[in-house]
Amino acid sequence: MAEEQRKDLVALESGEMQQPFKWAAGAYGSKFLTEIRDNKKFVGIKCPKCGKVYVPLRRVCGPCFQELTELVPLSDEGEILTYTVVSFGFVDPSTGKQKPVPYGYAAIQLDGADTILLHFIDETDPEKIKVGDRVKAVFEDDDKRTGSLMDINHFTLLREK
Repeated sequence: MAEEQRKDLVALESGEMQQPFKWAAGAYGSKFLTEIRDNKKFVGIKCPKCGKVYVPLRRVCGPCFQELTELVPLSDEGEILTYTVVSFGFVDPSTGKQKPVPYGYAAIQLDGADTILLHFIDETDPEKIKVGDRVKAVFEDDDKRTGSLMDINHFTLLREK
């Protein structure tokens, strides 16, 4: 694709830092990101042979080597499979700004998916987080979503009442 960008493809840039890049997410990656941006929904892609559902989307099933084409809706809730609380700062490449510390980060298996999504969680006390905790996506406001994983502000722990 020359300078002309297809409207259905998402292009990402590095922000304000001195690490310039620009890349296209591709047709499947763009579908995943635009569903989040436009509808605050997750989609996965299902293998026609083994039934494994991948999120984020990919073109080929790892175990079966089958082409993937069937999009399936997924929940915005899931389960923490592993997590960490990060206590050192870094420059967030999506914003070019220093990430405040501490922050929680988790491998989340969305309901209906067989793979994981890595993202921020809203808890920073490791004593209050455990493997198996349920979480729900909290999306950015409509006017702030741009077509990136950061359109998910974070996942919040669902506390039992």
